[in-house]
Amino acid sequence: MGNSKLLKSGEFLVSEVESKDIFIPEEFNEEQKMIAQTCRDFLEAEVYPNLDQVEKSDRELMKSILKKAGELGLLGISIPEEYGGFEQSFVTQMLVAETTGAGSSFSVAYMAHCGIGTLPIMYYGNKDQRQRYVTKLASGELIGAYCLTEPGAGSDANSGKTNAKLSEDGKHYILNGQKMWITNAGFADTLVVFAKIDVDRVLSAFIVESKYPGVVIGADEHKMGIKGSSTAQIFFNDVKVPVENLLGKRGEGFRIALSILHMGRLKLGANVMGAAKKTINDSVKYANERKQFGVFISSFGALKHKMAEMVIRLFASESAVYRVSSDIDTLMKKLAVDCGDYGRAAIEAISHYAVEAAMLKVVGSEMLDFVADEAVQIHGGMGYSAEMAVERGYRDSRINRIFEGTNEINRLLVVDTAMKRAMKGEFDLFGEAEKLYTGLNKITDGKTADESYYQEKKRYIKNFKKVILICIHGATKRFGKSLISEQEVLNNIAEMMMETYVSESLALRVEKMGTLKGDVSVYKDILDVNLFDTAGIVRKSALEAIGSFSSAESCPILIKALENLSRVECVNVKDARRRIADKLIEDNFYKF
Repeated sequence: MGNSKLLKSGEFLVSEVESKDIFIPEEFNEEQKMIAQTCRDFLEAEVYPNLDQVEKSDRELMKSILKKAGELGLLGISIPEEYGGFEQSFVTQMLVAETTGAGSSFSVAYMAHCGIGTLPIMYYGNKDQRQRYVTKLASGELIGAYCLTEPGAGSDANSGKTNAKLSEDGKHYILNGQKMWITNAGFADTLVVFAKIDVDRVLSAFIVESKYPGVVIGADEHKMGIKGSSTAQIFFNDVKVPVENLLGKRGEGFRIALSILHMGRLKLGANVMGAAKKTINDSVKYANERKQFGVFISSFGALKHKMAEMVIRLFASESAVYRVSSDIDTLMKKLAVDCGDYGRAAIEAISHYAVEAAMLKVVGSEMLDFVADEAVQIHGGMGYSAEMAVERGYRDSRINRIFEGTNEINRLLVVDTAMKRAMKGEFDLFGEAEKLYTGLNKITDGKTADESYYQEKKRYIKNFKKVILICIHGATKRFGKSLISEQEVLNNIAEMMMETYVSESLALRVEKMGTLKGDVSVYKDILDVNLFDTAGIVRKSALEAIGSFSSAESCPILIKALENLSRVECVNVKDARRRIADKLIEDNFYKF
C-alpha cells in the first residue's frame, strides 16, 4: 500500500491526492481484523462483566485486567519484536485504539499504559532502558504512567516546578515536586516524570519506579466520568533516581512531552470511534425495541435524523483517521531506513503530522460528545438512568475534549502549526494565498458542464480550501505578528480546516469504495449530506473571519468571492438521511 504521493503535514491545503493514494478501513487485512476481534472478545470476557466493580475505584481489579491483556499480547501491539512486542503498523495500532475505545474506563487505563506510559521509553530510551522497562511493560509485568501535569502547570506544561538536582556523588538525581491528574497512578510501577534539572528553563524526563523511597501516591480523585480509571496526585519527596534513568538528553523533556502528545492526540482520535460505535449500537437497538403511539420510535423522522447524523459524523471522522495513519506508516518506513532506529523513526513520523493530530483530536472528541448526547436523547428518560450504558457513555465522553491538550489549545495549534510549516518552506501556502487574493474579482465557483459526481465533490473541496487560504492571507495581512492573540479568527480558520480535511478524506474514501465494492449509494448519501453541511460551516466561519479583518472597501469583494466558493448544489438531505438511518435500523447495528 505505497503512497505514490505523500503529503506533508498541513499540505492538504494546497495539494490534492487521488483516492488510490489513500488507505481506507475497507482495506484491513485478515490479520488486522483478527487482532480487532481479539480486542472485542477481551472486552466481552474481561471488561464489561467487571465495569461496575471497577467503577468503585477498585485499583487491584483494574491492574489485574491490564495484566490479563498483557498475557494476550495486547499491551505490545506497537512494540518491536526484540522487546517482546508484535511490532504492528501504525494503522493496526490505531485499529486497536479504536476497538478498545468501547471499553469505557478500561480503555483509558489501557491507552495510558500502552501509549504515554510505555512509548516515551520505547521512542526515546536507550537500549538498556528499553531492555529493562519496555520488555516488562509490553508483557504487563509492569504497568506504566506518565507524569507531566502539575497543579500550576496544565496547558502550559513547561511552567512546572518539579525539580531534579544531581547528588554529590553524581550517581542520582534528587527529585522533588508534585504531579496531578495522573492516569493509572494508583497501581503504576513505572512513571515517566518531567522535571527541570537545577535552574534549567526546559524540562528533562526521567524513568521513576513507584517503589523508590519518597514516591507518595495520593487517593483517587472523584470524577464525573471514567470512574474506573485511577487518577491521583503523586508526590516526590527527595526521591533518588539513578542517573542512568534520565530519558533522552538533558533538556529534551519538553520535546519528548510534545511528541508524545501528538501521538496521544492521534490515538484519541481513534479511541473515540470505538466508543461512538458502541453508543450507536446501543441507541439503534433501543429505538428498534421501544414503542410509542403504537409504533417503534425508530420509525420517526426526527429520530432517523439523529441516527443518520451520528453515522455521518462517525464515518467521516473514521475516514480521516485511517487516511493519516497510513501516511504515518509510509513516512515511518522511509525514516527508519534513514536513521536505523525504529523508536526514533516512529516518533519523528508521528510528530510530523502534528496538524492532523490536533484536527483529529478535536473532531473525534466533539463527534463522540455529539453521539453520546443524542444517544441519551434517543433513550429518553431511560437514558438518564444509571442502569443504561448510554448514561455512563455520556459522562465518560466529556473528558476527551480536555485530555491531550484542550480542544481550545488544539484548535489554535491546527492553524499555527500549518502556518509555521509553510514558513519553513515545506509547502507553498502563502504564495497560493497571495495569488487568490490578488485575483479576488475573477473568482468563480469553477463549475464545468460535464462534471462527474466525484469531480463535482472535489471542486467543492478545492473551493473550500481557497476560502481558507483567502482567510489566512487576509488575517495575516491585517494582524501580522499579533494574529496569534486573535484566537477567535484562528478558531474560524481551524474550523474550516478541520471540516475540509474530514470532508476530503470522506470523499476520497467513498470514491475508492466504489472501485472495491460496487453499490455505494448510501455512502454517497453520507458524502452529500456531509459536504452540504461543511459548505454551511465554511461559509459561516469565513464570514466571521472576514468581518474581523476586512476593510469597508475589501469586505464586499471578499463576500462575493466567498459566495462563489461556498456554493453547493441543493441536496434532498431529508431523504438522504432517511436512507442512511434505514440501513442502520435494518442492520440493527453499525455496519458502515
